[in-house]
Amino acid sequence: MREGHIRRPGEAVFSLLVAAFSLFLLWKAYEIDGFSSLSSSGALPMGAAATMVVSSFVIAWKTVKSEQDKAETFWTNILPRDVWIGVALIVGYAVLLVPLGFLPTSFIFLVAMIKALSGRPMFFCLWTSAVTLASIYIVFRLVFAVLMPEGIVPEGQIIAWFGSLFSGGK
Repeated sequence: MREGHIRRPGEAVFSLLVAAFSLFLLWKAYEIDGFSSLSSSGALPMGAAATMVVSSFVIAWKTVKSEQDKAETFWTNILPRDVWIGVALIVGYAVLLVPLGFLPTSFIFLVAMIKALSGRPMFFCLWTSAVTLASIYIVFRLVFAVLMPEGIVPEGQIIAWFGSLFSGGK
C-alpha cells in the first residue's frame, strides 16, 4: 500500500476480515496433517496460509492507520440501494427455489430484478423474463437434460405429454 493512501469506507473492516479468514485457513491447513515435516500433506497449504496471514495483517495494519476519506459514505458509495435489492432478491430466490421450483421462482426473480434495476414498464419485464426463462429452460432442461427443482409446476408430466404428442401416442 502506498504512503498517503486515503481509506475508503469499509476498507478497514474488509482488511480485518481478510486477516481473520487467513487465520482460519491456517488453522484448517494445520488440521490436515499438523506440522510433522516439510513433506507432509499439510505443509504446502500451511505455507500458503501463513503467507496470507502475514501479508493480510500487514495490509490490515497499514489500512487501519491510513486516513479515512470523509467525502464517501459506505451506504451510498460502496453498497448502494441496487446492491441490497440484488442481494435480497438472490436470497429470496435461494429460499423459494425448492418449494416453488425452478420455473416460477426464476420467472418471479427475473421480473423483480429487471423491474427494480431498470425501471422499465411491467410488460417489458414480463416479456423479457419469459423469453429469457424459455431460452434457459430449452438449453439446460431439454438439450442438456439438467434436472431442476420441479416444485409446483409438474414439468415431468408436461414434457411426457408433449413427448406423447410427437411419438404418435405410443
